[in-house]
Amino acid sequence: MRWKHGRRSSNIENRQRIGGKGKTLAGGGVGFLVLALVVGLMGGDPTPLVREGIQRTIQGQGQVQSSLSEEEMQEGTEFVSVVLGSTEDIWSKIFRESGQTYRQPKLVLFTGVVNSACGRAGAAMGPFYCSRDEKIYIDLSFYKELKNKMGAPGDFAQAYVVAHEVGHHVQHLIGVLGEVHRLKTRASKKESNKMSVKLELQADCFSGIWARSVQDEYNMIEAGDIDEALNAASKIGDDHLQKQARGYVVPDSFTHGSSEQRRRWFKRGFETGDFNSCNTFEARSL
Repeated sequence: MRWKHGRRSSNIENRQRIGGKGKTLAGGGVGFLVLALVVGLMGGDPTPLVREGIQRTIQGQGQVQSSLSEEEMQEGTEFVSVVLGSTEDIWSKIFRESGQTYRQPKLVLFTGVVNSACGRAGAAMGPFYCSRDEKIYIDLSFYKELKNKMGAPGDFAQAYVVAHEVGHHVQHLIGVLGEVHRLKTRASKKESNKMSVKLELQADCFSGIWARSVQDEYNMIEAGDIDEALNAASKIGDDHLQKQARGYVVPDSFTHGSSEQRRRWFKRGFETGDFNSCNTFEARSL
């Protein structure tokens, strides 16, 4: 990805701690991400595991250090700033063309544990978006997890993660996120999971629209970049993670969509570049 000369966003809130020798708190940090995710996908409640990861981090907060070097942290900060800047430009244009104003989200970089308007969260939860404060939260160490444990290397795979979370912000602005959360409070577990899948796949489609604009208007795409994003989408598909964890899948427990679905909806956004093509809630099939 040709990102080094891109515009840096001013909406970065840096709460990172420099890692010194790169030591991490034993048992804490993003190592809990995969475990918590797998537990959730297997139909269990990942909350106790996530809380344990957060609690261990909080108890040793004075010792919390990033697994990244100072140089890695600095470059990672620059990178996500450029990616966020590109999403700001692209979504501002899309909203403007429909007679609306795009309200830019903040992106918070943290190490280990962070306070958000949605509560206290640890790196174990992975990148997330909080609609209450309209902020995206990322511990940059997640990108090592994405590469080394999830098998999704590449800078465009990392950019896809940011674009996906921005997709949730777009859903918040157009009212989809709030409506889905309202409906889920009255739905069965099975129906709630189905709504979550549609929500996630739409965010994937929105990230595909971003990728199309990055290619056509910003000349930031290099050979292999889209494949990196598609690979990342596949590696975090519910079926792929469940099969890795226990050798079989339970579709009714999916909350993010299968690998094929996540690839398909990212590609739909990328190939059409059309906001209206991303309506997963009225699609005949996912």
